[in-house]
Amino acid sequence: MQDRTVAYSKTEQVHLVQPADLNGGGRLFGGTLLKMIDEIAAIVAMRHTGLKTVTTAAIDNLIFKSGAYLNDLIVLIGYITYTGRTSMEVRVDAYVERGDGMRYPINRAYVVLVALDDNNHPSVIPQLILENDIQREENRMA
Repeated sequence: MQDRTVAYSKTEQVHLVQPADLNGGGRLFGGTLLKMIDEIAAIVAMRHTGLKTVTTAAIDNLIFKSGAYLNDLIVLIGYITYTGRTSMEVRVDAYVERGDGMRYPINRAYVVLVALDDNNHPSVIPQLILENDIQREENRMA
């Protein structure tokens, strides 16, 4: 099993906010955003582990900073911050991308996932190669 860098599994997704995504106040449902976050965290974890099955064990932190509205573009960027023996932490930052091309933060979440083997038991994963001081600090804080 080969250890992997943060960049190896870093993933970016873009979603268009549609009418079915909105609550009665005209804002993106928090639960809809949470589904997007959970999905990208799982994709990052699967890429890191070589496409093993993963399951969400916890959402370590979830901070809603701002709302999103109809036809907003939601950009999610996820990457590994920490690996244990069978678990990993994925940071997911969510932004609204406006017409000026700028991205404005709306959410940050830390999701803990566990890799599973074919019998649904925790499975050993590749370790994380930390390449700079920012990655080492995030790893230390995880």
